Amino acid sequence: MAIQTPQYGSRRSTSLKASRTGMGNKRSGTKPERLLIKSLRQLGIRVYYPKRRVQGNPDLIFWKKKLVVFCDGDFWHGRDWHERRKRLKVGANAGYWVKKIEYNRVRDRKNNHILKNQGWKVIRFWESAILKNPEKVAQNIMNTLKVQKKVG
Repeated sequence: MAIQTPQYGSRRSTSLKASRTGMGNKRSGTKPERLLIKSLRQLGIRVYYPKRRVQGNPDLIFWKKKLVVFCDGDFWHGRDWHERRKRLKVGANAGYWVKKIEYNRVRDRKNNHILKNQGWKVIRFWESAILKNPEKVAQNIMNTLKVQKKVG
């Protein structure tokens, strides 16, 4: 069953500023990704930006260990969705934002399911957790990879 891309009809950004902000959002190379990669490298883990892509376009791929890592934006992927949804419902373009983020959440769950069925281990981290403590997140990944810190 394919996920249908949401149709937003005539909904548009409420302001030029909102439109410019949206256009400025990066798909990869975000600050949380860069901090996480730096922390992983400090632990001695080689990290490369993936050249080949897999389902869902994970931010980091560890091919030999069949591990994919996603750095999910708090807003776009609906962190604390119950509360965020309440706030969005009373804001500008409520229908657009609620539908968009719900679609993203369904797509994330579908991608997790597909990846797991293909034999991948999937880890997702919220951007705020990475920004707060990238070393802790990197350690979590290292533990998942079962890699010992290089000595010397």
